[in-house]
Amino acid sequence: MGDHDYIIVGSGINALVAAAMLGKKGHKVLILERNDRIGGCLRTEEITEPGFIHDVMATTMVLFLTSPAYGAIGKDLEARGLEFAHADLPTGVVRPDGSHVIFSKDRRRNIATFDELSLGDGQTFSREMDALAADAPFLFSLLGGSLWSGSTLKSVAGQGWNRGLRKLAAWFGEALTPARGYLETSYRSEDIHALWAPWVLHCGLGPESAYSAEMLKVIGFALELGGAPIVKGGAGTLLTAFERLITDNGGEIRVGADVEAIIAGPNRRADGVRLTGGETLRAKSGVICSVTPNQLYDRLMKDWPDPMPAEVKTGVANYRYGKGDMQIHYALSEPPRWKANAELGKVALLHLTPGLDGVSRAANECERGLLPAEPTVCVGQPVALDPSRAPEGKSILWLQLPEAPRHIKGDAAGKIATPADGRWTEEVREHYADRIDSLLESHIENFAGIKLARRAYSPGDLEAMNMNLVGGDPYGGYCGLDQFFIWRPFKSSVNHRTHITGLYHIGASAHPGPGLGGGSGFLLASSLK
Repeated sequence: MGDHDYIIVGSGINALVAAAMLGKKGHKVLILERNDRIGGCLRTEEITEPGFIHDVMATTMVLFLTSPAYGAIGKDLEARGLEFAHADLPTGVVRPDGSHVIFSKDRRRNIATFDELSLGDGQTFSREMDALAADAPFLFSLLGGSLWSGSTLKSVAGQGWNRGLRKLAAWFGEALTPARGYLETSYRSEDIHALWAPWVLHCGLGPESAYSAEMLKVIGFALELGGAPIVKGGAGTLLTAFERLITDNGGEIRVGADVEAIIAGPNRRADGVRLTGGETLRAKSGVICSVTPNQLYDRLMKDWPDPMPAEVKTGVANYRYGKGDMQIHYALSEPPRWKANAELGKVALLHLTPGLDGVSRAANECERGLLPAEPTVCVGQPVALDPSRAPEGKSILWLQLPEAPRHIKGDAAGKIATPADGRWTEEVREHYADRIDSLLESHIENFAGIKLARRAYSPGDLEAMNMNLVGGDPYGGYCGLDQFFIWRPFKSSVNHRTHITGLYHIGASAHPGPGLGGGSGFLLASSLK
């Protein structure tokens, strides 16, 4: 028998949530991380200048703060040093001509802002949020619950009984609406279209994707309710709190421990793991893998004594990855002064985009392998929330470009020479980052003069840091309808079980998909006795 009840491969947010919850239940858990640190996409470093603290990848914690996982272990993490920094202005948008929208946590302010842009749009927004709030228990049970379960079946049946089957079918049909159709028929203001359209990219979707409208409503609801908080001192503080909680409950964390195979027991159940150095570790109750399907089945299961079932083999072969991501970080000698409106400097997350058509065009260019000519840029302003992120009087910017091609076929602007093999090079990365510099210079006073340092990460760089970010895809795989919900990761998938007894699959590639909510880790840990 093994020394641990559960062995968890990987240490991203889902793995940490699962380990913490299982530890609280009295299980002895071992986390194995191949890198020299835990956290997956949670990583805090001084990557530009000394004293400038950057969250290299993920930073905004609203999904975690509003998640069932936080409800279960939040107080434990707070007792171990976790603290959030909040902003009253969670998001906004700035267009090339300087037109802009600032979104608040105050419903009355948002109604007034939207009505000023187009009379009636404020009331439309309020009605949409009230309707979503009324549907929230059912909607969030589908977005974040165990879909293959008696409770979900009972919930759907109850909705069918209360609404009637035809109205329930209409509800599901409405939920599948693409964002473009929803925005163009619901709001008259193109500025409001521009405010919401970029957010579909943070769901791994595009404006024309099925169910993207519903995700925009959910995001609007979450931002107004919870804002766009970050962890005080950097996301690394959250990792330290998790580490303390897990070890306090008898768990163990090992870094630099690269798992190369899942070990089969005499009864063909998952009995443990083998590390690349040959060391074997055994688990009494099961092995939990927070990895992509390709890592699980093509790498960790390659020596399994029995062949994969046909439906699993097909699922792995057909699994698709989505758009890549690029991160750019700046150290600034002073806080940014936005030309359009000084209040923009207080917004947690700003998008720079021409609008709905601009998002659609850039996303399409990316999907065709082109560097977008005018990319959608998400600008985080951490110092506006947490002054400890930079030396006094100075600032940082956190930029995410969610439309970076995984394999480059060319430049939509026709200005950057791209390699024949489609790989990201340092030269391409820096030339593309120069394009972003020019964009920022058009919006921020004396940007070139206050820029102290820049650090860019291409999709290839991100994959090198975290092998689960295939081609720089931060969402664990394409998030379109055919590869989501009950079909994630495969059409044959049932919750977080695999075809091997005692082997479980969590992470962004598993339901309920990507994000910092820790959903799959929470669902699995909740289901295990």
